[in-house]
Amino acid sequence: MCAMPPLAPAPASAYPAQPMSLNSRPDRDPLLWCTAIAFAFLALLLWRITFPVEFYFDEIHYVPAARKLLELVPANREHPMFGKEVIAGFIWLLGDTPLAWRLGPVLTGALGLFGFGRFLWHVSHRRRATILGMVLLASNFMWFVQSRIAMLDMIEAGLCMVGLWQFAAALRASGTRSARGHLLAAGLAMGLSLGAKWSSAPALMVPGLAFLALRLAEGGPFFRGRKGGAGTIPGISLLEAAFWLGLFPLCVYWLTYLPAMFYADRPIWFTGFIEQHEYMIRLQDSVKKPHPYRSYWYMWATDWRDIWYLFKVIDGSQRGIVMLGNPLSMLAGLGALVWGLWAIVFRRRWDVALLLALYTLCLGIWAINGKPVQFYYHYLLPGAFLMGLLAFALEPLLARRDRWRWLGVGIPALSALLFLGFFPILSGLPLPTRQFYNVWMWLPSWR
Repeated sequence: MCAMPPLAPAPASAYPAQPMSLNSRPDRDPLLWCTAIAFAFLALLLWRITFPVEFYFDEIHYVPAARKLLELVPANREHPMFGKEVIAGFIWLLGDTPLAWRLGPVLTGALGLFGFGRFLWHVSHRRRATILGMVLLASNFMWFVQSRIAMLDMIEAGLCMVGLWQFAAALRASGTRSARGHLLAAGLAMGLSLGAKWSSAPALMVPGLAFLALRLAEGGPFFRGRKGGAGTIPGISLLEAAFWLGLFPLCVYWLTYLPAMFYADRPIWFTGFIEQHEYMIRLQDSVKKPHPYRSYWYMWATDWRDIWYLFKVIDGSQRGIVMLGNPLSMLAGLGALVWGLWAIVFRRRWDVALLLALYTLCLGIWAINGKPVQFYYHYLLPGAFLMGLLAFALEPLLARRDRWRWLGVGIPALSALLFLGFFPILSGLPLPTRQFYNVWMWLPSWR
């Protein structure tokens, strides 16, 4: 029986010579910091969330579809159901208002930020890296802008982060019952994330693959773990893990289609899983008309092409909302990718390997899937995992006492300052003139 490699070594100014157990507790849990950052972010999201009072960008597709869903009338059938069900649920609860349209993405955006922090903590047990990661994600522009618009993407991404957090918490659980509860929560969140949009599918495969890899490294596919050991989850067999991380999420996903099974026009049959998805893929592939904001995966990674969600005169003032990545943290994250490869090979950083796999899979799927029209907001999840990698790369610098230490503090601080500097065109504040937006348009491709 071979010993399982550590998920992450303990944080220190110098890396430990000996690997540490998965169940080690080398640092204090930054739970209060995670909670405070998430609530501060939620408060910022809620500020002026009812602006504009009319639809902007793709709200024109998803809010009407949610309205029709309340009447069991088919609409927007190329996408899964759950994101529209969330929007429809808040419309039913609060009335047909801008607050109701956008409250679902707001709440899942804040919850997803919290889940991202808890995920980083559970896979690494690095306090500083966890806090840095949350600050970087909150200020990377994309997470904020996408959390304030009634689209499906943040519901999908936020629940994806919750699923990853619960899976990582299961790995750290001290007993089988606790681990099983976390796996149930992980499977539920994963199924709902997929039920909002398919973009999270590559990330949702990672927990099952990670469990399999760790179990094989620990003692083979039939080993069940042991209490107090360095194992994956004590008492959880590979077959049970396959249920919680594979079959159960798919069942949850399919149950989100339940309202469509009661459509008066062309209802979905409960047994029509394959036919329904063939139809959805045909609808998605039918969109071939070039779009002025169309872009490709390599443009996303270099922050080359943005999307203007809003640019018009409202209440007598020019307003703008741009979907763009924070130029400092996004480009610094590309350096973190190189560092990540080094850390995996020479430091055996399995937490880094996990984040690098998530980034590569979530971005790589767009390089190969052949979808005719793609947009920068598809970089939402890869960009988030990139912030985690950057946090892990910066964390060791905080313990240094030389000139490199300033990078560990300086990059997150400057990223936060850039977020404040770009805030007027991230939130739709009034601009002095129509041409004032040029202050932020550093590249011609951003216009």
